[in-house]
Amino acid sequence: MNELPTTPEPTQTEANPLPNNEAKPDTAAKSSPRVPAKHSQTLVHIALLVIAAGLGASWWTSHTELRSLREDVARRLHSGDTSSSEMKIMLKSTQESVKELESKFSVLDNKQSEAQSQQLALEQLYQELSKNRDDWILSEIEEVLSTASQQLELAGNIQGALIALQNADRNLARFDKPQFIAIRRAIAVDQEKLKAVPNVDITGIAIRLDSIISQVESLPLLSDEKIVQGGIDPKESSAEVTVPAVAEGVTGEVQADGMTSDWRTRFYHGWQSLTAEMWDGLKQLISIRRVETPDALMLSPTQRYFVRENLKLRLLNARLALLTRNEFAFRSDLNTAQDIVAKYFDTRAKQVQSVQALVKQVQESDLTIQMPTLSESINAVHSYNVKR
Repeated sequence: MNELPTTPEPTQTEANPLPNNEAKPDTAAKSSPRVPAKHSQTLVHIALLVIAAGLGASWWTSHTELRSLREDVARRLHSGDTSSSEMKIMLKSTQESVKELESKFSVLDNKQSEAQSQQLALEQLYQELSKNRDDWILSEIEEVLSTASQQLELAGNIQGALIALQNADRNLARFDKPQFIAIRRAIAVDQEKLKAVPNVDITGIAIRLDSIISQVESLPLLSDEKIVQGGIDPKESSAEVTVPAVAEGVTGEVQADGMTSDWRTRFYHGWQSLTAEMWDGLKQLISIRRVETPDALMLSPTQRYFVRENLKLRLLNARLALLTRNEFAFRSDLNTAQDIVAKYFDTRAKQVQSVQALVKQVQESDLTIQMPTLSESINAVHSYNVKR
């Protein structure tokens, strides 16, 4: 922009030859023919006009270019200002985004620090748990084995003891540690002992006892027994034979005479049934029996109730002794029940006889079984705890 005003300088350099030409008139005059002065002036004016036109054109061109250049610069400056304002807006939004990200990063940093502290706490807790896990496992197994041993000794619960041993072995196998091999070996030994115990049909015996208990209410007592009819007396047989014979004879005579009637026939049949009922009543007035315990015939209703309840109680005690494997109490209660049935109940009744046979069958059941213990497993757990 500063170099444009210097453009007219070349015109000045071009105008310099004029004085030079004028300075050498003699040489031009000597070399060329003489030109009139008026013609030379015209040439000078034309040259000046040409130079002025060239200078004007050059000035106009430079002015036009300068104006377009200024417009271009102004336009570019305007666009630059617009871009600068946009850049300022973008920079401001970027700064805000950066601030927001910084706040988020600070929050994430805090959360990460909290998570790290929690992770450290969990790792410490896990280490403590893993350190004491073996102790917890062994204490749990020891408690289970102790309970199973008590049940085995008190109630003879072989199946429950087997389940307890299997659960303990399953828990030890889940961790698969070599230090538990001795305990698992002892548990296997106790399992084999329990499986070798002979099986006693406790359930079948208990069902038979329940059947006996359910029949106690319907068993006939000696005190409430109906009198059993005796044999036929010779006089009774003759009377029974005579009455029909007379009836038949009278009927035959009446038929022979042709004077029979319905009311006479009904009268004879009615008389026959009445005499038979009277004879049965007379036979039931007196009964002779041989009873070893006369007191059994003189029981009151309250005493009968207590006899039945006492029998039920003995059978229930025998059932409880069966479940607890108490053979002495089992056989003692069954013997007492047999004595009560034989003393107070009518042993000639089929139901009483079947109950006595069933009680005798239950008495013959063998409960003498030596129950094993879980000492191997319990001692193995104790030994492991002592070694630690």
